[in-house]
Amino acid sequence: MSIEDCPAAAGAVPSVVAADEAATATELRSAIALGLVPGVGPRLLTELTAVFGSCAAVLQQSAVQLRQVAGVGAKTASGLQDPDLLLRARQILSECGTAGIRVLLSGTSEYPRRLLEICDYPRVLFQRGVLLPQDELSIAIVGSRRCTPYGLRQAERLGASLARAGLTVISGLARGIDGAAQRAALRAGGRTVAVLPAGVQNIYPPEHADLAAEIVQQGALLSEMSHRQQLLPGLFPQRNRIISGLCLGVLVIEASRRSGALYTARHAIEQGRDVFALPGPVDSLASAGCLELLRDGVQLVRHADDVLEALGPLPQPARRSRSETVHQPRELSLNALEKDVLNRIGQQPCAVDQVLRGREQQAPQILATLTVLEVRRLIRRLPGNQVVRY
Repeated sequence: MSIEDCPAAAGAVPSVVAADEAATATELRSAIALGLVPGVGPRLLTELTAVFGSCAAVLQQSAVQLRQVAGVGAKTASGLQDPDLLLRARQILSECGTAGIRVLLSGTSEYPRRLLEICDYPRVLFQRGVLLPQDELSIAIVGSRRCTPYGLRQAERLGASLARAGLTVISGLARGIDGAAQRAALRAGGRTVAVLPAGVQNIYPPEHADLAAEIVQQGALLSEMSHRQQLLPGLFPQRNRIISGLCLGVLVIEASRRSGALYTARHAIEQGRDVFALPGPVDSLASAGCLELLRDGVQLVRHADDVLEALGPLPQPARRSRSETVHQPRELSLNALEKDVLNRIGQQPCAVDQVLRGREQQAPQILATLTVLEVRRLIRRLPGNQVVRY
């Protein structure tokens, strides 16, 4: 259901809340409308909103004011003043509501928090399926469409093992490495998110329609393009910045020197994300791009533990469940007792007796577990028989 479909009942909420909801609905319509204007891409939209303050404000400007923004020519300025834009945006919201497609506005609670960290983030995302808070703990797996049997095996192995570890696998639903990693994540009982270059009702490639349907049940399909947008070649590289922006790091499995996966890796580097590569045979042209990434200093991956160990502390802890809060992705590889003990320890020092409280009968196992957590540099012991998380 869209924002417009949820009006507050008269008198049920304070007027200031109703005003905020109305402003959000207006901004959502305006953001969708701007996405319909030819020539207004992510970068120009970022520039326009930086100058005028919001998407709604952009649509209120005169042609003269719009032409003062770098990159806005006469044709684009004319398109921005099309009187039918908001009407078309309302129609899109209505169609999305009927089709069960959520429309997420940047800055609202449903919008992926990590994506706001990147330059030129999409103002609107169209979503089929469900995003969960645990999806912030995610890794992108990308690679060649024309993969070898070796690449296919590695994508399935790593997609499954990273999903079992508790990471959401993000990719582009493409043929080859992307699709193999996402199918493996689903078979392992994990979650996956596919970022599409076209609309979420226009699945590409068409033979992955069944995979897309599975992802809707165990994750989400996302696109910054309107739900019915047809596929265009230039949308692939534009989409790649969202794949890298959503995740903690990007793992490249089998990419040639001209593979689009390398663009995703470059976006990740610019966005401050970790980049990993799986080595392939040194004489394989299919792995030449991965080998060059490794030569240039990205982190080599052999198995899922390499990824978990390399990912650093999270800027903000992520909650996977009521009882489990993750501060570092490598905590995901702990067993049940280790996770339980770790989640009894916070960022403030606490006494070991407090950790043992209510479970004195398990004291030997818990004390041994504290030693394991200390060796793995997840906790520190302090004077006075106290412990604290790193």
